Amino acid sequence: MPTLEEIRTRFQADRFASELTGAVIREAEPGRAVCTLALRPEHMNANHTPMGGAVFTLADFAFAVAANAFAEHPTVSQHVSITFLSPAKGRELSAEAQCLKAGRTTCLYEVRVADELGAFVAQASVNGFTVR
Repeated sequence: MPTLEEIRTRFQADRFASELTGAVIREAEPGRAVCTLALRPEHMNANHTPMGGAVFTLADFAFAVAANAFAEHPTVSQHVSITFLSPAKGRELSAEAQCLKAGRTTCLYEVRVADELGAFVAQASVNGFTVR
């Protein structure tokens, strides 16, 4: 079973999320992951709140870690539905991905995104496809 540091090293290859966006893996276990994003000016939209794309990227990255960190075969996002609930008011976003159902070739994850002040920013439902 990989360590958290080994998982972080592996997912550095996801350069958009890790390098450009700045997402960090905080926790990972089979079927669950928590990733965070320290908000920077480049994450903000014209209304001075995090752009939907930044929130989506963090949610998708948390799903990727939860679905793949301990998996034998890679799982990719097949369909994602995200609902933006409120603007973040804090300085850091946290996304927690949790597996609701895992089958042989498909899975369903819920991802909740919040800020450190407790604002519930977004909820995503991710259908994944396991490539064999």
